[in-house]
Amino acid sequence: MYDVIVVGARVAGSPLAMLLARQGHHVLLVDRVSFPSDTISTHYIHQAGLSRLQDWGLLDRVIASGCPPITHLRFSYTDIALRGFADPIDGLTAVYCPRRTVLDKILVDAAGEAGVDVIENFTVTELLEEGGRVTGIRGHEGDGAEVEFSAQLVVGADGANSIVAKKVDAQIYRGAPGGCFVYYSYYSGLDWGMQHRTGFGEQQFASWPTNDGLSLVAVMRKRERFRQFRSNPDDGIQDIVSAIDSELGEELRGAATREERLRPMLYPDNYYRQSFGSGWALVGDAGYHKDPFTGWGITDAFKYAQLLSERVHEGLTGDRPMLEALAEYQNSRDAQSQGTYELTTSISELSLTPYYDSVFRAAGRSERYTKRFFGLIAGGITGEDFFAPENLAALYAEVDLPTRDRHLTAV
Repeated sequence: MYDVIVVGARVAGSPLAMLLARQGHHVLLVDRVSFPSDTISTHYIHQAGLSRLQDWGLLDRVIASGCPPITHLRFSYTDIALRGFADPIDGLTAVYCPRRTVLDKILVDAAGEAGVDVIENFTVTELLEEGGRVTGIRGHEGDGAEVEFSAQLVVGADGANSIVAKKVDAQIYRGAPGGCFVYYSYYSGLDWGMQHRTGFGEQQFASWPTNDGLSLVAVMRKRERFRQFRSNPDDGIQDIVSAIDSELGEELRGAATREERLRPMLYPDNYYRQSFGSGWALVGDAGYHKDPFTGWGITDAFKYAQLLSERVHEGLTGDRPMLEALAEYQNSRDAQSQGTYELTTSISELSLTPYYDSVFRAAGRSERYTKRFFGLIAGGITGEDFFAPENLAALYAEVDLPTRDRHLTAV
């Protein structure tokens, strides 16, 4: 009998299992793949996420993997450009974009070192229930016979297509359709640093360095262009980079070599799912997902895995009823993530509303507010602070933005 079973061992599941085990709980962690294992990902970890890795004693392992530090960021949206970096957060002066084959293996290993029972290549087929309460899982390791494990709580950390969410019929209570598709791969021969560039014509490319001397290069376009784009994606990538930055386009054409296959993805919808019930909970993309445009998936997975671990600990120790603790987890997650969710869904359509155009255009003309922009990106400044009408009014006055363009609220 386990205290907690966690289904899914990537960036939400492994930290959750590790943190609970470090608090003395008996935890089982299962995943349908073996590690190291790759998955579609932005790779980007904000300073706020790295701070958690540092607290958990794992950041040094990411750095030791050879993943290069990034200390300068370049964002552009059509003719709006912002360059710089955030102030340190918990002493962190760089960000990292590790391969998921590297990061997830570090996290799974850390869970095992904390005392978690880890079973890889394990497929969950059913949830066990008794009296309307989830009591465990049924499944099989590889091609082996089905086995059952019982627990006080089963947590789905198994992504947007979560088997746990499906089995408990977890309903979406807030959502917005995904707007774009992405293609990306890994290239040698580039030294672009971090680029996040959205051009005219609803097209975007991004690039950042990762492990093994490679750079991830990704492009985005609206979903309706996916069928046309996939007929020749290499040329499509080249055309988008060249259209947004001709100099980088020439470098891509003349100096870069694509080293791995292209990875396409139609973005899933944005949503909040009901993330707790009798004997179960959801964390990571299983419970809350937004477009990867702002790269907050890994950082949010860390943040809310830690939040859930604290609430589950309260329930397991009897400090408060488990359902009450889980309800507070969901309410806190929703409140804390609202600003990121709204910003992401607003700007990920590859065109800015007049409000966001005025804010970012003014920010790009102010050294002070450019620094605040990167603080927002890093997780050191809240959206409520950055977009506060009184702060925007001061910004518009500082850069002398025309009165007609001084939008103080999104509505």
